[in-house]
Amino acid sequence: MPKIKINEQEVDVENGLTILQACESIGIEIPRFCYHEKLSIAGNCRMCLVEMEKSPKPIASCAMPVSDGMVIFTNSPMVKKARNGVMEFLLINHPLDCPICDQGGECDLQDQAMSYGRDSNRYIENKRAVNDKDLGPLIKTVMTRCIHCTRCVRFAQDVAGVSELGATGRGEEMEIDTFVEKTISSELSGNIIDLCPVGALTSKPYAFEARSWELQKTETIDIHDALGSNIRVDTRGREVKRVLPRINEDINEEWISDKTRFAFDGLGCKRLDRPWLKKDNKLVEVEWPEAFNAISEKIQSTEPNKIAAIVGDLADCESIFSLKKLFNNIGSPHIDCRQDGSLVDSSVRGSYIFNSEITGIDRADFILLIGSDPRWEAPVLNSRIRKRYLTGMLDIAHLGTLPSRENGLTYPYTNLGSEPNVLDDIASGNHEIIEKIKSAKFPMIIIGNSAVCRSDSLAILHKTREIAEKYNFIREDWNGFNFLNSVASRVGALDLGFVPGDGGYDFNSIITNSANGNLDMVYLLAADEFDVEKLSNSFIIYQGHHGDIGARNADVILPGAAYTEKNATYVNLEGRVQRTSKATFPPNDAREDWTIIRALSAVIKFPIPFDNIVELRQLMEKEYPVFSNIDLFQSQEWKPFGISGSINDTPLELSIRDFYMTNPITRASQTMSLCRSEFIKRINN
Repeated sequence: MPKIKINEQEVDVENGLTILQACESIGIEIPRFCYHEKLSIAGNCRMCLVEMEKSPKPIASCAMPVSDGMVIFTNSPMVKKARNGVMEFLLINHPLDCPICDQGGECDLQDQAMSYGRDSNRYIENKRAVNDKDLGPLIKTVMTRCIHCTRCVRFAQDVAGVSELGATGRGEEMEIDTFVEKTISSELSGNIIDLCPVGALTSKPYAFEARSWELQKTETIDIHDALGSNIRVDTRGREVKRVLPRINEDINEEWISDKTRFAFDGLGCKRLDRPWLKKDNKLVEVEWPEAFNAISEKIQSTEPNKIAAIVGDLADCESIFSLKKLFNNIGSPHIDCRQDGSLVDSSVRGSYIFNSEITGIDRADFILLIGSDPRWEAPVLNSRIRKRYLTGMLDIAHLGTLPSRENGLTYPYTNLGSEPNVLDDIASGNHEIIEKIKSAKFPMIIIGNSAVCRSDSLAILHKTREIAEKYNFIREDWNGFNFLNSVASRVGALDLGFVPGDGGYDFNSIITNSANGNLDMVYLLAADEFDVEKLSNSFIIYQGHHGDIGARNADVILPGAAYTEKNATYVNLEGRVQRTSKATFPPNDAREDWTIIRALSAVIKFPIPFDNIVELRQLMEKEYPVFSNIDLFQSQEWKPFGISGSINDTPLELSIRDFYMTNPITRASQTMSLCRSEFIKRINN
């Protein structure tokens, strides 16, 4: 390890670190604009200048690797003068519009000008002006403020994998722009707002909405996909104003998808805030007792074997657990959480979680994608695969259909076709990809939802498990079998066993038996992602927070709370138990979902055994110990799953066809609607 001296303090540092990193390792702050820990080094801004012994001029600490015997000074007169000069040059063309800039109060340029800048400006020429760019419905540009740090350019190329931003011109004529005049096509584009150290790139939906010091900040998690990205929800009063990422290196690093960041405006639209009851074939507003009494009368007159329940994609574990308890008391085995019709085995946890952990991607040297499109199913996870690919130590193969080249994966891959019977060839060793699999030290399989929503799903799972066991994907120090769930509630619901009991109907059977008149009542807990009209022969109870597909076809509507309005538990795709925090309150008469179910159970004379969330969680943890470990990954014992059988040649289709419209919140979001329109326009052009 090199030994260097920083401000007269001797330090042992790791090989490969830069001077900037070495300084920060001992608590010395180095100002910077262009440097970012997750991006390639550019050395553009020169704000990180330090003095090095025997060097005639200051050096850029972000780009200089440490070497043994270095002597560094970070606060000498030379360094102070250099930083003053750099800041003066950066402010030459920067407009004096801080009072109207959305970055005000969170601006690196403001902070560093105060700490490291001069107290006056000697530049008396006219400032230059730059035309603003149209980067789409999400990102507002005021390019006169740009200081050419190129963070946005490097993010687009390195992390997002869309090389659409770049610098044109030289010197005073340099501008950041898209190479061809169009919007940015990345599903991660909103992250450049956080990366921009000035007010050149800001959030278009958030423009002139609030100041940072006016907002109440709540740390919680995202539920728009199964990754469980750590986020911060900023509210003013009862209104969500913005969503920002929190750093969690094990899950989302410091990125979030555009859907996570911008769909929050859907929380205030099309909300269910009162109970509704269908009278004379028309829904009318009622009070809670009347809605509960209508349900009670129906349940009392219905055989338990003719009542079913379906859990949707955004339901939390507390409400799922409560609903399962209620149906156990009623005596109905017809429950299911797989509203996409998938056939995963809930009895083997290792068959439906991401066993290698998300961080396992950082070690993988071969990934076999089966019926999975990580770019749209889990965009932040996809960026991690790209990061690993850029190291040059990862090969990727894909089995299944993908979108067009523009909207496909953000890294090269070997195309194995779209027919899953290719798995038979791989298992028997008669496929060209076998050599890459055998040479890999940490091979990984990522299987997606589209592979388990078919009649031959169990055979595909069995064959995939066979491949994993045969070719070193599974061993004592490594489990490379990963299932990529795409919805937030699924892993938690499977952990809670919200699947058919003995003789119970699964999702497809519930639909069929409702159509045949064999089911008289169906309880939908935030279940919207299917054709609810197929249940029209049954009495439908819909509990959720938006007037979406399920509510439009319901006989009784019970208004619940969205994820920002409750303290709730979710389990992410790797089986990590996480909890949301209440950032605001549900509107009007809406209530947290588990409390609705608890109150209903008392009215229908099937009470469930808890009265508050503490008792509920204690019972849930007692019956399902996996919920006792919050924010921890829990490895699973490898067990057999799937059923041996023939795999047909029907292509593996995409499970997500419209990234911007995947749940009731996004469908209510005006911003997501604009993104969708822009996306369709871009494809047509």
